[in-house]
Amino acid sequence: MIPVSDPPHASSGPDTAVDENRLEDLIIEAQTALPVELPALANRCASALGLDTALIYLADLQQQLLIPLDEAWEPLPVDRSSAGWAYRTVSPRVAESDDGLILWMPLVDGAERLGVLAVRTASLDRVRMRRSRMLAHLFAMLITSKRAYSDWLAARTRTATMRLPAEMLRAFLPPRTIGSSRCVSTAVLEPAYDVAGDAFDHSVVKDILHTMILDAMGHDLTAGLTTSVAMAAARNARRSGADLADVVGSVDQALAQWLPDSFCTGVLCRLDAETGVLRWVNCGHPPPLLIRAERVVARALDSLPQPPIGLAGPLAPAARQVHEATLEPGDCVLLYTDGVVEARDADGAEFGLDRFTDFIIRSSSAGQRPAEVLRLLIHAILEYQRNQLRDDASILLFEWRPQHR
Repeated sequence: MIPVSDPPHASSGPDTAVDENRLEDLIIEAQTALPVELPALANRCASALGLDTALIYLADLQQQLLIPLDEAWEPLPVDRSSAGWAYRTVSPRVAESDDGLILWMPLVDGAERLGVLAVRTASLDRVRMRRSRMLAHLFAMLITSKRAYSDWLAARTRTATMRLPAEMLRAFLPPRTIGSSRCVSTAVLEPAYDVAGDAFDHSVVKDILHTMILDAMGHDLTAGLTTSVAMAAARNARRSGADLADVVGSVDQALAQWLPDSFCTGVLCRLDAETGVLRWVNCGHPPPLLIRAERVVARALDSLPQPPIGLAGPLAPAARQVHEATLEPGDCVLLYTDGVVEARDADGAEFGLDRFTDFIIRSSSAGQRPAEVLRLLIHAILEYQRNQLRDDASILLFEWRPQHR
């Protein structure tokens, strides 16, 4: 493997010239191309840019494998390959091959890691590096636009059969990672193919980051339906301009009306990325955790307990209390469900809150990006419980970083 910085400058010449008409035709073709046609299209675009070939790999649902869209090729491990290094670090990587070089370019849409693009080229200079980067940006956008309606792309990135409750719930989930120049939010959810009662949501509206984590009672289709209705009600209220208290009230009303025998715990947050003011409502859920300067600030985001979401009749709360705190630049806030800390090893010992927060602090201090921190953490939790979680485990981490403006 060869670390990548921009290669020495190369002047344009006959071997670096681009047929712009051909490239324009390919970009127009990309708009209507079926997802299954993307591998061949990537090769034609690479050729038009003076490169040899390009192969698209997408991360599987659990971010353990990079799966090629060309079904003739084999998946690559995220943790033990040059391709995986590019994915984990969101940085290009060069590897030597028998017939030249392979440039592994991360495929990223906004803050969301999608996979990698393998670009083969006989030699590498600044022009080819820039064109490889452009090609990766183009196909990241194409994949994002087409996966919303493509069962083939969804199926290609699965390694097991998904149960119906998980299928329904995942249809409602947003991308794993979102962000702006001033904040990023990332989440993971296990068991990937059998989840039912847990869910997360996050959205950026101008300078406001909305985040939410939910844990419905039970582990069946009704639990998945409960969190799905709760997410839909929260989004409906947010998109109508409701404030945080009214968003929670809308979820309460929706569950009480449509699923009167169901309820869920949850935390809903609203971060002003301009000022760092965080407002949150905790509905019977483990309190959010604040990590500042590589330590957990004890009880910083604790609050008086409030009833779960969706209680009707005399059990319904009269009003939801909204709490407020001001973050400092670089602060991280963790939302999680109890399945994370209650995971048990073969001897019955819990994973525990201290192990959970220590893992995040150590990984972050080692320079890992938030999405990679959670990927490593959820795999550690699965391994701790021998890949047999007794309860859903969800984690959402968001970071305020105004210095990145």
